[in-house]
Amino acid sequence: MKDGIHPNYREVAFVDQSNGFQFVTRSTVQTKDSVELADGRKLPLVKLETTSESHPFYTGQQKSIDNLGGRVEKFRTKFARLGIKK
Repeated sequence: MKDGIHPNYREVAFVDQSNGFQFVTRSTVQTKDSVELADGRKLPLVKLETTSESHPFYTGQQKSIDNLGGRVEKFRTKFARLGIKK
């Protein structure tokens, strides 16, 4: 691999603002905030609105909006009152 073309990765703490879930991973993101972890490390901090801990798809709380049948059935029920004119 070529030298000098790859980004410099560093450990960064990410925190979910909706529930306080926090995780550390390597990233190149630039941030002005920092946080001190329980083990004494001081890392850059990125605040997120949602993560896998709070998103309905990952938590199993996502609801299906297609509970009346398929698209054809929705069309038929929507236009059933108009009837077919010949």
